[in-house]
Amino acid sequence: MFILTVDQIDSRNDHDRAGELVTALLAEYGEFFILPPDQTAGDEVQVMLEDARATLDVVLTVHRMGHWSVGLGLGNVRAPLPTVTRHATGSGFVAARDAVSRAKKTEARFALTTPIPAERLASAGSLSGDEVEALITMLLLTRQRRTDEGWEAVDLVQQGLSQVGVARQLGISTAAVSQRVKAALWRVEQAVQPALVRLLKNLDRATSETESAA
Repeated sequence: MFILTVDQIDSRNDHDRAGELVTALLAEYGEFFILPPDQTAGDEVQVMLEDARATLDVVLTVHRMGHWSVGLGLGNVRAPLPTVTRHATGSGFVAARDAVSRAKKTEARFALTTPIPAERLASAGSLSGDEVEALITMLLLTRQRRTDEGWEAVDLVQQGLSQVGVARQLGISTAAVSQRVKAALWRVEQAVQPALVRLLKNLDRATSETESAA
C-alpha cells in the first residue's frame, strides 16, 4: 500500500490549502483512492493508494503545486479499514510520517520510507527505499527547474497537441516550441516515468511480502 502524508510549507504565513488540495486530488484521481484524501492534523493531508502509476502521478501533481512537503510511505494498513483516512493505522502510515518529516529538510521536499531494511529488500529483488527515493528526487528536481515557458509548452504537448498546434496556440515558431520542450527535458521525463512506476511496484510487492512473512 502507498500512503502519502503531505504537509503545507510555511503554513503560518499562508492560508490553509488543505481543503483545496483534497478537492483537486479528488477531481483528478478520485477513482484511485482507497478512501478519500483526508485533512488530518492542521494543514496535513493523507492519501491511500494501491496503484503505483497513480501514486507517482499524485506525487508529481502535489510537488508541482510548490506548497507541500511530500512523504511517501510503503507498508501495511490495518484491517478492517475505517470510514475515513485519518483513522487508518499501520506500518504504511508510520513510514509516511517518517517520510514527510525528512522531506521538510530536503531540496526537493520529498522523501520515501519503507519499514523493511535494505538488505531484506535486496534479497526480495527490490531496490531499497533510499534508492527509489533518490531516483524520484532526481525527476522532481528536474521538473522543479523547469521554466514557466517550458511548462506552458509541455502541458500543451501532453494534451495531445502537435508542436505545430502548440506554436499556433502560443503564437511562437515551431522551432521555439521544440527548443522549449527540449530545454524542459520532457522526453527524458517521459522515458523515466515508466521505470519509476516499475520500481515502486517492486518495492511495494517486496515490502508487502516481507511484512507478511515476518
